[in-house]
Amino acid sequence: MSNRNAVYTTLGASNHVKEDRAMFDYYATDPRAGELLLEQETFDNIWECACGEGHLAQNFSGCKATDIVDRGFGDVFDFLSSENGYWNGDIITNPPYKYALEFIQKALSIIPKGKKVAMFLKVQFLETVKRKLLFTEYPPKVIYVSSSRIPCAKNGDFNALKKSGGSAIAYAWFVWVKGYREDTIVKWIN
Repeated sequence: MSNRNAVYTTLGASNHVKEDRAMFDYYATDPRAGELLLEQETFDNIWECACGEGHLAQNFSGCKATDIVDRGFGDVFDFLSSENGYWNGDIITNPPYKYALEFIQKALSIIPKGKKVAMFLKVQFLETVKRKLLFTEYPPKVIYVSSSRIPCAKNGDFNALKKSGGSAIAYAWFVWVKGYREDTIVKWIN
């Protein structure tokens, strides 16, 4: 177990107390999120690098699917700790929120110019000075804000999420095209 694995269980980078956080910061994405993204964008040679149980990856035909934990889908692979220095394709995922910035930076560093990185993130990811630096240096080409809530289920338990009344968090797809340096476009989906 890597040091980051231990950290995943004691996260405090949200409005949840650490006892309320999902193990390994695992919040599965409703597959509808992937469908909505594919209605807006085309992708090539996709790597879903935090695939969980495959809720998103199942939308992407022939994609490479990996996760830091074996959840019965994809291969076990630590995206952030890997020495993998190149991916000739696009990267799409819902990263562990605590490490979202690192996932974005790593993804952008290993793809060639013109390829895409799409991250499913809380709308509030737009906040903070640290992230502003990312957006200034690497502006997303487009942010697709979901006009209806798309749920993410703690530990992949969508039944418990439905019983609790759904999600109170707004999400968006942040899409970078490596080399893009113009203003970010904001669109609404769903």
